[in-house]
Amino acid sequence: MKIDINSDMGEAFGPYRMGDDDTLLTLVSSANIACGFHAGDPDVMAHTVATAIKNGVDIGAHPGFDDKRHFGRRRLPTDAKSLKSETLYQLGALDAIAREQGARVSHLSFHGALGNILYKDRELADVLVGAVAAFNRDIIFPVTPNTATEAAAIKHGLRTVRKFFADRAYDSNGLLVPRGTPGSIIHDHDVAAKRVLQLLDSGTVTTIDGETLRMQAQVVMVHSETPGAVELARAIRNALETNGGEIVPMSKLV
Repeated sequence: MKIDINSDMGEAFGPYRMGDDDTLLTLVSSANIACGFHAGDPDVMAHTVATAIKNGVDIGAHPGFDDKRHFGRRRLPTDAKSLKSETLYQLGALDAIAREQGARVSHLSFHGALGNILYKDRELADVLVGAVAAFNRDIIFPVTPNTATEAAAIKHGLRTVRKFFADRAYDSNGLLVPRGTPGSIIHDHDVAAKRVLQLLDSGTVTTIDGETLRMQAQVVMVHSETPGAVELARAIRNALETNGGEIVPMSKLV
């Protein structure tokens, strides 16, 4: 079975470091790169793109709210028109950096609070995903199943792949348990690897309340800022390859 291991990264900026992206890029097959708003800066973006190319990793845009202070994890008072412009601004910046290095942006995943809002806000999802489609209809959307983002991507004729967060707990609705809730973040790499194998073997995930939830996914995602992210990604990759999984970039899944 072909599986993509995906990670958010490029979230350092200026003198502030976050995560071991260079090592992580030897373990994952696609990367969602911060585009300078919630994190990242032009130099970090260029370095992350170059390292992704070196390792044969797909390059994806990871736009979010313009809020480095809170890492894009709080909702800002703005409107759909401004968010559309900000999304295109971030996507265009990464695309320019990738093109200069002979690569292309293959996919897009919204970050943090913006991504969470788009799970449910169908009108806003339609506007933002529609803008991405107008920019480039070849962009792939890794999506959480049965969300407004998935519906908008399908409506606008974009390719989608379903993703599973290996380092985050799910609720009974198949959505991520909010950060700050005890048990919402999974740090144990053995537990994370077992969750991934459960997903692939039985098409299920155990929720934070112990329920069994049906779920299908082609993309396994690890946050680069999660403590021990490199060990998590390595354990997941080893578990997948040991059990017959083939690790491929996201663009090879669709």
